[in-house]
Amino acid sequence: MKKKPKTELENKNHKDTVFRMLYREKKELLELYNALNGTSYTNEDELVVTTLEGETLLKMKNDVSYIFNDELNLYEHQSTPCPNIPLRDLSYVASIYREQFDISKTYKVLPVKIPTPRFVVFYNGTTPMEDEKVYKLSDMFEKKTDAPELELIVKVLNINEGHNEKLLKACKTLRGYSIFVSKVRKYIVETRMQHGKDDEEFLCLPDNRRKAIIAEAVGKAIDWCIENNNLKEFFQKYREEAARVSILEYSAEKHLQVIKDEGYDIGHEEGFQEGHKNGLDEGIAGAVALLKKTGQDIDTISASICEQYHLTPDQAKKYL
Repeated sequence: MKKKPKTELENKNHKDTVFRMLYREKKELLELYNALNGTSYTNEDELVVTTLEGETLLKMKNDVSYIFNDELNLYEHQSTPCPNIPLRDLSYVASIYREQFDISKTYKVLPVKIPTPRFVVFYNGTTPMEDEKVYKLSDMFEKKTDAPELELIVKVLNINEGHNEKLLKACKTLRGYSIFVSKVRKYIVETRMQHGKDDEEFLCLPDNRRKAIIAEAVGKAIDWCIENNNLKEFFQKYREEAARVSILEYSAEKHLQVIKDEGYDIGHEEGFQEGHKNGLDEGIAGAVALLKKTGQDIDTISASICEQYHLTPDQAKKYL
């Protein structure tokens, strides 16, 4: 019997997130573009996907990017606030332009026209954040200037329930994703309590037991979404893959949080006694290993641990 041909999504060697999976299809990307811009474009064939998949010389991998309407749109999803995102986006946009345009043409007299870049982060972490926030590359400059000669501005949109309701109403896929995330977190708490573990005990469980609880919660969240017609077709089609990447994603999120809370803070309070320092080192190394399993590139992982643990890039190198 002839095997059914695999879809583009199924052919991918996934080390992904549900967010990236949702926005691999042009239909959903165009829906998101229209919701963000108040437009009603319908021809998805005009959209050119430029998402970096880590297959180039520099091994870069961003979340979602595409060219449409003479704009290069770069979207990132984050569950932790990260003011370093402008520098990461600078690397991404340079890499995309390098792939899309012949650099030799920049030496000619005639100007090269390139699509206008736009940078958006969709935030759904547990740290409180306003509906909209702006990060600027110039905010990262050691020497401040009133007229920066290089600037990159990133708009951060909070997509947790109760925030940016107009946007979520206009984009069914983004709203569905927001609901799915809230259900996962809700069921993690409920499942943890059913197993008789408070938050501290849960975070201290061995990885395999903690992942089992998260897997149970993710399964319940997916069941709820299918039963309530929330991204139903997506979860019916990609249930196994969505569950796997969600388990990795939320395991990494919890691991980062416990190491930050119990390792970094203790170390500061007690002057980083050697025992605590060793524990922190082991914890960060574990977090890096877990983040690598989610398919994040080295630059992204470095930025994450620098943000979480107040490390410099040089300090982060020893964990990578």
